[in-house]
Amino acid sequence: MSNEVVILTEAASLHIKEMMKHNGEEDAFLRVSVKGGGCSGLSYGMGFDHEVQENDLQFEQYGIQVVVDKESSAILQGTKIDFKESMMGGGFTIENPNAIASCGCGSSFRTATAAGTPEEC
Repeated sequence: MSNEVVILTEAASLHIKEMMKHNGEEDAFLRVSVKGGGCSGLSYGMGFDHEVQENDLQFEQYGIQVVVDKESSAILQGTKIDFKESMMGGGFTIENPNAIASCGCGSSFRTATAAGTPEEC
């Protein structure tokens, strides 16, 4: 398995760097994870963190340190994170090749091997 579990696009990286600067988090890294919950059973997590855990995989893309815990890494392998602007605003999009179903909002999903416990939308 490649150490680079997720792929950040240039657009996503630029927006993440802006957010880091705006929030005074230039020395933080981006943690990407999967948690149980959401309409389809699993949901994505992204946030800034300052502590690396023993079971974390680390890599760098576009000057951003990215960390993914090993449990999430199998579910996220090959996932692309992008940032898209539209007339209604902008937001991150996540394309996970391992997801076999997702809810309408796009932030909840399940895979063939990991279903999680669905919650009401």
